Amino acid sequence: MSVTSSEPDHRLVSGEAVQLEVRVARVGSRALALMIDVVGQLVMLIILLPVAMLSMGVLAADAALASAVQVITVILVFVAYQTAWETLSGGRTPGKFVLGLRVVRDDGGPIRFRHAITRALVGATLEWPGLLLPVITWFASITTMLTNAQGKRLGDLAAGTIVIHDRTPMTWGWVPGIPPHLVPWASTLDLTALDDDLALACRHFLARSRSLSEPFRSRLGERLAGEVMALTTPRPPMGTPGWAYLAAVVGERHRRAATRLATARRAQATLWPELFPTPPPIPAPRAAAPLPLSLPAADPLNSR
Repeated sequence: MSVTSSEPDHRLVSGEAVQLEVRVARVGSRALALMIDVVGQLVMLIILLPVAMLSMGVLAADAALASAVQVITVILVFVAYQTAWETLSGGRTPGKFVLGLRVVRDDGGPIRFRHAITRALVGATLEWPGLLLPVITWFASITTMLTNAQGKRLGDLAAGTIVIHDRTPMTWGWVPGIPPHLVPWASTLDLTALDDDLALACRHFLARSRSLSEPFRSRLGERLAGEVMALTTPRPPMGTPGWAYLAAVVGERHRRAATRLATARRAQATLWPELFPTPPPIPAPRAAAPLPLSLPAADPLNSR
């Protein structure tokens, strides 16, 4: 598993052309957040509507004025609720807070009042509660979210915003260090053709090599080394053991991914300092401990 996400098309790029490590919210999490907000809106409506009508003394006085009060109250609940929450809390409503979601601009920056009011007006008119052709507009909104690469609804398209997850998954697992004598060579590696699945297989192999028995361990190591060598350049120095070669490739790949991630998180810390503290600098590559992996004489690392 690499440090970065496997869905690069769904990432954000800041105004400084820095790719931000965030996850786009999809229909499921957004629907749950909306349900929580709908409950809050209905509670507000039940409380505010009688209070507004009683305060104006129109319960039995003027039917037209009573209707106007009802319409104004509904608009305040369904528009002002979302606008106020998203403006004052940096893109979150109670539902989004519970689900760990946040509204940001397309470039990853925090939204302003104009973004929040645009989303709220379009949402109230075309999505929820959908004052214009509710069934048709509901279907159009869901279809838009399902087909849009970033999961945008109609309000997001109008406001130039996107909903993301505040909480991103952490990396896991042991990662081998680069043997010190291979650090200069590893820094020149072209790893663009090395896919996540093969890198993960090498990482698992190195982590489990002590528990593997011969000759299975050497055969698997030889096969993985051959596959990696076919996808990377330049070739390792002559006489490099198979375990050291795989450790250097996996370690260098992790180091580069960690550097990209740290750069993205520094950009995130600038945009949202309350969410993403400035990360510490990337430590120097650690030396890899020798593994009991000895490839046979036909080892492609020593025969080419």
